[in-house]
Parts: sequence; structure tokens; C-alpha cells
Amino acid sequence: MSKHNNHRGFVDSFRRSSPYIHAHRGKVFVLSFGGEALDDESFANLVHDIALLKGLGIRLVLVPGARPQIERQLNARGAKLQVVNGLRVTDDDALACVKEANGMVRVEIEALLSMGLANSPMAGVRIRVASGNFVTAKPIGIIDGVDYRHTGEVRRVDADALLNLVNSGSIALVPALGYSPTGEVFNLSAADVAGAVATAIGADKLIFLSENKIADGKGRVISSMVPREVDNLIARRKRLAEETVRVLHNSAAACRGGVYRVHLLNRHQDGILLSELFTRDGAGTLVTAEPYEVTRAARIDDVGGILELIEPMEAAGILVKRSRELLEQEIDQFSVIERDGAIIACAACYPFVDEGLAELACVAVHPDYRAAGRGDTLLRYIEEKARDAGVTELFVLSTRTTHWFRERGFVNAPVERLPQRRRDLYNWRRGSKVFIKPI
Repeated sequence: MSKHNNHRGFVDSFRRSSPYIHAHRGKVFVLSFGGEALDDESFANLVHDIALLKGLGIRLVLVPGARPQIERQLNARGAKLQVVNGLRVTDDDALACVKEANGMVRVEIEALLSMGLANSPMAGVRIRVASGNFVTAKPIGIIDGVDYRHTGEVRRVDADALLNLVNSGSIALVPALGYSPTGEVFNLSAADVAGAVATAIGADKLIFLSENKIADGKGRVISSMVPREVDNLIARRKRLAEETVRVLHNSAAACRGGVYRVHLLNRHQDGILLSELFTRDGAGTLVTAEPYEVTRAARIDDVGGILELIEPMEAAGILVKRSRELLEQEIDQFSVIERDGAIIACAACYPFVDEGLAELACVAVHPDYRAAGRGDTLLRYIEEKARDAGVTELFVLSTRTTHWFRERGFVNAPVERLPQRRRDLYNWRRGSKVFIKPI
């Protein structure tokens, strides 16, 4: 590939990432990864990506695991961490190893995030990392006669302290340890801590970099799930790795606790964090809360809601008037956003496949929701629908909302650019302007 093509590819990719850069700025992400990631020679690349996220204005909480580091400490002492019914028994010797391993993990991460060498991805980076006793824990206790000793579970997260840290510009580092009011230390699961932290601070995203991809029966990555589908997957797949089950369980729990988006990524894929966050299709599995609001194809029983939505805009001359009968005939061309049973936005797409064009029409958003990006959501949905139909350009006729379309990539075009069938129906008295956008 020529130098020019390389440059062009970089520019195009960077421009396509722009909407995500803007969308993520100022958001709070909780990122969890296992101790295996630290042992990998590619861990420096992950640190560079974390630094990049910080540089792009994302507020970060890191929750690292330390399993292989703990196991090495145990082996060095000639001790073992007993596992009963999938839960680790942390005795006094094991707890000492847990403390040492988590300390080493913390120091290594802090050291790597402190780098600022010239001619490296960390050049000029100044990152503060802060850790502390943010997690209050309690013992799991005795289950079926087994005393799990210093193995614990999260009782409470100091959300205010964590938010104060990330708001001050630091990266918060939360090890998989918990502390009790009596001064005890407990060995916790990093996945449990990450889920609890994300829920407590109301994180915008919870991201798990795990050892295994979340795949279907044919080995294909599952692109998206909702909590009930996660529950079904855990129930169906009896041979899932323990770490995968914990990650899945905490993903569903976090969604139910108010974290709208959880990303499950295979850490072995270099750069997957950036691919997931800054491309349209992502690279892993997205778990989202049960849809309270959904964008979908319109149905015949939506006609009443669409009419109620568009009538004020028709009366104002913004939209061409449509009768109920016409709307019923053309309902298959419409898409809507439904929120808690109500239609709050709609748009129609009329394809002219032979010309490679499609008309975007009847775009309407309820006044109460116009400042929250619903029009953009609907436009993206229509563009995808048009592309699937083999269309390469979208056109719109507008009299009163021309700036909205121009701000979204539509450019002015002569009437002659319209498909012949649509040109024959053009209302010269109305004098609508024509705008076209490649998709």
C-alpha cells in the first residue's frame, strides 16, 4: 500500500472515530482485567491505550485481578489456595500471599502509567494514579460446613471518594481487596469488585477484559445481550470457565443496578479496547439494560401515535400532511422510537434502488425529547436500513429544517439530482430544498 493510501486510511479512520471521542469525553469508565494481562508481554500496549483514554478526557477506575501473581507467591511458600464449590478458601498463609501479590500488581501498574519516555506512546503523559481502602467487605463465612476464612464479598463502596479522585484528574486504582471496620483484610473477586464499583458510582460503562471471548455455539462472538439473555447463557452453558461466569454474572447485575452499558472483551486481541470504544461495530460483546426505549420498524398499530406526533408539525407547515389512510398504506416505510409504550420520534425511508438513492421523509421528534439526540439515533437507524437495501445515498426535501440536515452531512443539490419518479412529484409551489448525503 502506498504512503498516500496509508495516510488516507488513517485520516478516514480518525474522522470516523470523532463522534465516539466526543461522546466519551467526561464519562466514567470502570475497567477490569485479570492478573494474566500483567504477565502478558503486550500489557504495555494496554497501558498505552489506557493512557490514551485518559488523554481523551475519560475518567477511569481500574480494577485489576492478581490470580497468577497470588499463585506464584503460594508456590514460593509451598502453600496452596484451596477451592471448594468454586470458591477459594483464603487461610492465613494464603492471605499473606494475596496482600503481597496485590501490592506488586498495584506498583507495576503505577510504574507503567508513570512512564513518559520520548518517542513512545507515553511521551508527554502525566498521569496520577491513586489507590486506597474504597471497598468495605465482609466474610463469606461458613457455607455447607466450610469456613472460607479471609475470602470475602463486597459490602459497600465509598463512591464519593472514588468520584472525587477521578473528578480531580487521577486514575483510581481499586485492587481486589476489601477491608472491614474491625481492620480485617479480605480476598475478593476482581469481577465482583468491578461490578460493585461501577454500580455504586453510576459508571457510564463497565468494561471487562477477560481471558475468553463470549461466543455462541459455533464460536462466533455474541455481539449484544440483555441481562435475561446473560442469565440464560449461564444456565445453558455448564462448562463455562469460572472467570467467565463471574464476569457474566456481574455484567447482568451491573446493568440491573443502573450501568447501562457493559463491554465484554477478549484481552488477547491487541487494541480491542480502542476498537470497541471508537468504531461503530465494536469488537466484543455489549450487555445493555432491558430496553426502556427502543428504535424499531413501525407497525400498523403505531399509526395513531405517529399521527399524534406529526400533526403539530403538519399544521406549522414543516411536514407535508399525510392522511391516516396514506400512513396505513406506507407504514412499512416508517421507523419509530418507542419510549415506555409511546411513539416519541418517527421517520420514513422510501428507496429508489435502481438509482441507488433513498428518500428520508417525515422526520419528527416529540418536543420533550428534541435535545437528547433522538433525531440522530433515528437517522443512523434509517441509514443502516438504506444501506442494507443497497442504497448509497440518502436525500431529503426540506423547507424549515435545512440546518439540521446540513449539520449531519447533507449537502445542497439541484432538483435534477432526484430520481425521475420523485422529480415528477416535486411540488414547485412548496419550493423545498434538496439535500443529499452519501451513506
